[in-house]
Amino acid sequence: MAFGRRKREVPEATDAEVDAFVDDLSPEDRAAEDAELEQELSEAAGEQVAIRPHGPWDLQDAPEGTRLDLGALQVVVHEGVEVRLELSPEQQVVAVTFVHGDSTAQLNVFAAPRTEGIWDEVRAEIAEALNGGGGRAETVQGALGAELRASVPGEVPGQGVVLSPARFVGVDGPRWFLRALLTGPAATEDAAATPLLAMLRDVVVVRGTDPMPAREPLVLTLPPEAAAQLPAEPEPAEPAAPTLQLPRRGPEITEVR
Repeated sequence: MAFGRRKREVPEATDAEVDAFVDDLSPEDRAAEDAELEQELSEAAGEQVAIRPHGPWDLQDAPEGTRLDLGALQVVVHEGVEVRLELSPEQQVVAVTFVHGDSTAQLNVFAAPRTEGIWDEVRAEIAEALNGGGGRAETVQGALGAELRASVPGEVPGQGVVLSPARFVGVDGPRWFLRALLTGPAATEDAAATPLLAMLRDVVVVRGTDPMPAREPLVLTLPPEAAAQLPAEPEPAEPAAPTLQLPRRGPEITEVR
């Protein structure tokens, strides 16, 4: 759609005559033209926003509201959903996990190229690794676009290798990539996933301006009130499942609203 001040039709007039005629608009006519142009621009901006009317948000586009500040991620805590911070043995935040009932959504956020998203590539790599390693994965269309519905192999004491359902959701943003891993009932049941995906939609990514290699994790931090709750010595870390390469779990800080 092209925008500009409309010129009235003037038969057989030269360009100079037309410009003079337009420039000679009365203040009332000019104000009417300006109002109409402003309305057209507003409608065009609305069409662009409608392409992605919901989050996750980039900080530049995020609506106003109170959020839990975790550095590269800002989180709106919904009623009935816990927020757990997964810590390394060095007490660095490596992931944010939402918990609702028996379902979880673990979030990781990474730097991405300026010109293109990386979710298509990452999704293909995860699917190839799972399909070639005893698991299964297929791409389907979900609430936030293309996602992976998977069965992930894991060693269970006394049972050997067991396949567990998992759901990988990815979102490409401006110079960032957000990945969520849903497990438990949310991996297969849309109703169970709904509260977690609602939390995911409200997430705000704070990319920052520093240049970073693609796929490098963005820095997550503890809020001051949570840092004060940490023990003097870290608890022994539980090993992560090798097939998923999840970060090891250390102390957890939980906020419930």
